[in-house]
Amino acid sequence: MTLSTQSAPLALITGASTGIGATYADRLAKRGYDLILVARDGVKLEQLAADISQRYGVAAKAFPADLTDGESLKKLEQFIQATPAISLLINNAGTILPGGFKNSDVEAIDKLIQLNVTSVARLSRVALDGLRQHQHGGIINIASVLALAAEISDPVYTASKAFVLTFTQSLQVELADSGLYFQVVLPAATRTEIWNKGGKNIDEIPGMMEVGELVDAALVGFDNKEPVTIPPLQDETKWLEFEKLRKALVPEFLQGQAAPRYR
Repeated sequence: MTLSTQSAPLALITGASTGIGATYADRLAKRGYDLILVARDGVKLEQLAADISQRYGVAAKAFPADLTDGESLKKLEQFIQATPAISLLINNAGTILPGGFKNSDVEAIDKLIQLNVTSVARLSRVALDGLRQHQHGGIINIASVLALAAEISDPVYTASKAFVLTFTQSLQVELADSGLYFQVVLPAATRTEIWNKGGKNIDEIPGMMEVGELVDAALVGFDNKEPVTIPPLQDETKWLEFEKLRKALVPEFLQGQAAPRYR
């Protein structure tokens, strides 16, 4: 890949062939980013890369990869390690279980965990050293409001997004002095192809947000250096109060004796 200029920032986006990932590619290209687009569908990726390059005059490379396949994931990791110019990693790739937990086999469950959890942690670690070389290096992890709403969706998908939220918040603490920016985005229902994979009628799902509105809102949060961005949340005070209460619980967890109610 030939970068458009020596100074152009370079972003790698997983799950980039459609939906949220493809929209991030469009918006970042408009901002002057060169792009590495990762997804399983090489044909769609090549078409998207060519279209973006033509429209915005940036360099866009398609990197077909199945992040649930160990060898494919390792090839991407090796590419990232060999490409220290990457200054922004967007872990967007994800999937759902078509039949929920009770109707899914263990292989489908394992694939979801590999994609939604394992690849996020591995790619974040592999990219970390290169990202730290950039003044404005960062990672954007796409979680879901379901990380905070276990009542709504199936257990494995919900738990995988809870991992992404907690993982990113923990990175923010451990690497607070690194100069890196870690953002976690919590979309609600967004109009993408993932609903077809889940066998759901998108027109029957309430509160559906258009993908462009979701990504544009997330990028406002990115520009404002928000640690957690929740585009559908109308009253930010509720989140701030929730976080304040959660942090107030931490000292309670550091007790050497069981609470009186358990004696």
